[in-house]
Amino acid sequence: MIKKYFPFIFLFIATATFSQKILFDATKAEMAGSADWVIDADLHNLYTNNAMNIGGTESNPQRIPTLLQSTIAASTPETYWDGALSHWAIDCVRKGYTVESLPYNGRITYGDATNAQDLSNYKVYVVDEPNILFTPAEKTAIVNFVKNGGGLMMIADHTISDRNNDGKDSLEIWNDLMSTNTVQPNPFGIIFDVADISLTSTNVANISTNQILHGPISPITCSVCGNVTAAKWSNGTTMTINPTVNSSVTGLIFKTGSSTTGTTNVMCASATYLAGRVVAIGDSSIADDGSGDPSDVLYDGYITDAGGNHQKLLMNAIVWLMNSTMKTNDFETSQPSLTIAPNPIANKELKVYIKNTSSLVSELTIYDATGRQVKQVQLSENPSAEFQTINCEELQSGIYFGRLQTDSFSKSIPFSILN
Repeated sequence: MIKKYFPFIFLFIATATFSQKILFDATKAEMAGSADWVIDADLHNLYTNNAMNIGGTESNPQRIPTLLQSTIAASTPETYWDGALSHWAIDCVRKGYTVESLPYNGRITYGDATNAQDLSNYKVYVVDEPNILFTPAEKTAIVNFVKNGGGLMMIADHTISDRNNDGKDSLEIWNDLMSTNTVQPNPFGIIFDVADISLTSTNVANISTNQILHGPISPITCSVCGNVTAAKWSNGTTMTINPTVNSSVTGLIFKTGSSTTGTTNVMCASATYLAGRVVAIGDSSIADDGSGDPSDVLYDGYITDAGGNHQKLLMNAIVWLMNSTMKTNDFETSQPSLTIAPNPIANKELKVYIKNTSSLVSELTIYDATGRQVKQVQLSENPSAEFQTINCEELQSGIYFGRLQTDSFSKSIPFSILN
């Protein structure tokens, strides 16, 4: 039973290495036609999966880039890896992140301990111009990934850009995910427009504190981040945003105008959804570095177009998505707070750190992925205890939620347990 409360600070920690991993999707025919939205592919062959509906020779990316990420330096060229997103991926590695591909036969899941590439093992999920509809289970997985603290990069392209000829454009595929998932209709407040635009826009929202437009805040460093002043769409699309369904959704770059309250003709937008973050972009050309599958027609939109602004925009966005968990200085307030870092748990031990000035009695409740309560722990009222260890040995591998609730505060944070 919850008793009397005083100002305190909670830091709920799972004792394992926190994921700084980015997963680039390659399951949705991102390699069809003249696209090559992969970070590295050793093979360029004919897909045998008929559902892909791809003819000709296309990239077949493997999970781990072949040449080691540990050897990447400031001078490493984009051709170190073979893919049109290789430059972007190498920039991510230089920033200190680990990158992987989800191969065409990979599975999009959340909370499935049998899947080594389950989304719970990654902090950011990048899907650049999907050309195959997400299944109902995949849509649920992606939305739950964001809901529980993941960062999603949604990149679309213009209407009538169906590269694998299955009748669906990327903008329709994204809109289907947002409108028909089983978690929440339009959770991000973003809908891609049926449009085809080509222009260079300097209509950047006047939000001086926005980290996607102006780079990450100190002490995070990023050598290629910075102020975004323009974007060039080469046959891209726009978005309509709806702050009524998601009050956090924000237009960042516009086709016309640059109002911070504009909701139409949006070229780039961001939103938060519960514990996670989303960035949406209306053109796949901006990530293209001009290298990759030799049978494709590629050009350098990542560095050359818009005076290098695309590199800044994409890297600013990655850093923002990666840092969706609570900032360190949030723990210096007098308000209750809860976070899990690092995650997942390898040894089935949770540590609850308490800092307070008065006695405290509270309960931490743990739920499984279905919402069933599986454990409840009464926390010590001893204010001098450095931390309290919670043994979760009886819990199986999977996704769980730790919930701290007081008379004026409630927050649930997901964590993973690995055997």
